[in-house]
Amino acid sequence: MTENVLEVRGLKKHFAVPRSAGGGKVYAVDGVDLTIGQGEVVGLVGESGSGKSTVGKCIVRLLEPTAGTIRLSGRDITEVSRRNLRSARIDMQMVFQDPYSTLNPRMAIGDIVAEPLQMHKLARGPGLTQKVGDLLDKVGLARDMRHRFPHELSGGQRQRVGLARALSVEPSLLVADEPVSALDVSVQAAVLNLLMDLQRDMGFSCLFIAHDLATVEFICNRVAVMYLGHIVEEVTRQELFRAPKHPYTQSLLSAAVLPDPELQRARQRILLRGDIPSPINPPTGCTFHTRCPVAELPLCSDNVPPLADVTGGRHFASCHLIGADGSAPDLTAATVSTRR
Repeated sequence: MTENVLEVRGLKKHFAVPRSAGGGKVYAVDGVDLTIGQGEVVGLVGESGSGKSTVGKCIVRLLEPTAGTIRLSGRDITEVSRRNLRSARIDMQMVFQDPYSTLNPRMAIGDIVAEPLQMHKLARGPGLTQKVGDLLDKVGLARDMRHRFPHELSGGQRQRVGLARALSVEPSLLVADEPVSALDVSVQAAVLNLLMDLQRDMGFSCLFIAHDLATVEFICNRVAVMYLGHIVEEVTRQELFRAPKHPYTQSLLSAAVLPDPELQRARQRILLRGDIPSPINPPTGCTFHTRCPVAELPLCSDNVPPLADVTGGRHFASCHLIGADGSAPDLTAATVSTRR
């Protein structure tokens, strides 16, 4: 992984609120830095409303960033015009959360998969037919499904079609926006295993957006945790689950359900106070200080903590209370046993 496929610096996305709704701005993403190496799978996790999906859509330019730069395989695509952006689409593709609404109901499956190949003039005639059949094979669908329509397929099959469509042009980067959250639990593992196999065989890099930490632990090499438009922690998957540093990350991990009933009953939960603030009026200083059980005022309310390497080993976190030796804040007083 000597070259970064994706480099995002200072990414911001603000949405204007209509005057009829009170005016102002929604600070959906407010200064995100992110890199993805060649062949790397990076997870982006956080609560609903943290800005994860907005980051993904800005990266592929489905949403126009308010500020910041996006470099794909060394090429700055931030200011590329809509007309010239089409050529960049070969290198970046997206798989969406809802397979029920992202496939054209009037198009047959074969035509859906073939469309990117035709648009980019990568195949035609018998070669196009062969390529579509090979893609259906690759995602575990029978070739005769090319004549069916989306309403005739299950949710898992539709998401496989979405993968075939996205990977048909062999992109360098795949943005997967919660690709299994809309599927039945029994189907999720099969789709995740398929995605892992495809990534290993084709070698593309992937930004995997999710709120399910178990899914992220299963598939990702590195994880970035988002809260209210900011990345608050970023580190390898193993280190994140072994020794999280940020209080928000610790609370997320404490809320994840463990497969072992005994461990689940004996575990300690970290209680957060209040609700996630509105992105229209985010808190000053550390955006997490209004819910943090160990926040120190005015230090945390007046000063924005930088996303810094807190261990000297590329473990990045943005918290004033992390010790000089990289020790995480002690949240013992904020924990409660789940044992009944």
